[in-house]
Amino acid sequence: MKSNPTRRQKGRFGFPFSGHLRAVADKYSRKAWLLDSKQLSASARRRTGLEDFGEPPIEPALTVLASSLESEADLHPLGRFLMRAHLSGLLETRLQLARLWSRPEKAANAPAIVQPIFITGMPRSGSTFLHELLVQEPALRAPRVWEVMFPASAPQADRGWRDLRVWKAAACLWLFRRLVPKADAVYPVRARTPHECVAIQSYALLSEEFVATCHIPAYEAFLRSVDLRAAYRWEKRLLQHLQGDHSFTRWLLKSPDHVHGLEELFSVFPDALVVQTHRNPLESLRSLIQLTGVLQGLYGKPRDLDESAERETRNLAAAMDRFIRFRDSHPELADRFVDVNYSDLIADPLLVVRRIFGRFGMPLPEQTVARMQSLAMRRAAYKGRQTAPTLRQAGLHAPGRLSLFNDYCRRFGIPFGNAGLS
Repeated sequence: MKSNPTRRQKGRFGFPFSGHLRAVADKYSRKAWLLDSKQLSASARRRTGLEDFGEPPIEPALTVLASSLESEADLHPLGRFLMRAHLSGLLETRLQLARLWSRPEKAANAPAIVQPIFITGMPRSGSTFLHELLVQEPALRAPRVWEVMFPASAPQADRGWRDLRVWKAAACLWLFRRLVPKADAVYPVRARTPHECVAIQSYALLSEEFVATCHIPAYEAFLRSVDLRAAYRWEKRLLQHLQGDHSFTRWLLKSPDHVHGLEELFSVFPDALVVQTHRNPLESLRSLIQLTGVLQGLYGKPRDLDESAERETRNLAAAMDRFIRFRDSHPELADRFVDVNYSDLIADPLLVVRRIFGRFGMPLPEQTVARMQSLAMRRAAYKGRQTAPTLRQAGLHAPGRLSLFNDYCRRFGIPFGNAGLS
């Protein structure tokens, strides 16, 4: 149901806003926290006393993103404040890292990234659970949330819960959960959990993170049109920074959104290995629409449900089609991929793990198996998760949309039907 602007509505913290009060709040928040690329970059330079943002250039990405947020995202005051703080933090960190990386000894001693493993595929298909399982193997290294949030000092060893950097990240996440109580049920994140690549690529201002959290069609179109090698080169450099002197690190990385940049991924990481996760698209869409609604509600005013369902269905179908075309056009990479079905992962996580390790020729010590089994018993699925809406509740009551996934389901043997439509 579309919102009625003449009705009194509840604000972010539960008290009613009339249309007039909302308009006043929007006006003054826009004035206080204007999202303007020149202001943002100038403020970051002033706060850090640094000038060089390094590579890749922040323009034109910053201007397109800021303009799209201003003109299309329909941000509410809290969302505007949070987005400005987020962009400011990204830019200030860019300046700090550019200074660190400009030192001659840093460039000369950058460690190699050898055979990184990327988990990607259908969104909401167990990739977070799989990421946490696989990283129980000490030979695999995942970027942690606190490291990605505060990367400038991250090469210094984690000092446990005496580490102020970890506490700072934990405090930020605690506040986020207070602002978005439903977020923990659909995507639990803690300071030391493995983080996604989209958060790393946000520093390059070329990231699906912004598309997932705000309605910004102009930026989304820009992101689909640019060469993403710059984002992957940035990610590689940040991983080298986090890796420090540990030359034998084997990275384990994850993001469903790598489906948009597989050509660029293999260009920058030519020896990469990929785990592609699969799920019934209807179930994936139900969960994805729920997650998108929660995240976008933090920043902007609610979108029409049917419009959101149409957009997510169209985008997901295009992403899966792109993945299939990439794999068909690169038969030489066939042995670099392992396919994992969500139902198999939930039914027997250790069997799936053994297949992945066997396919990639990696030993699986019994101590690692024990840690994985313990984790799987604690949370084969998210604790406290919300029940996903029915297809009709999610806006997926037009069966014609769902035929877009027929080729994907046939290709990967995914059972596909309209169960839960009503």
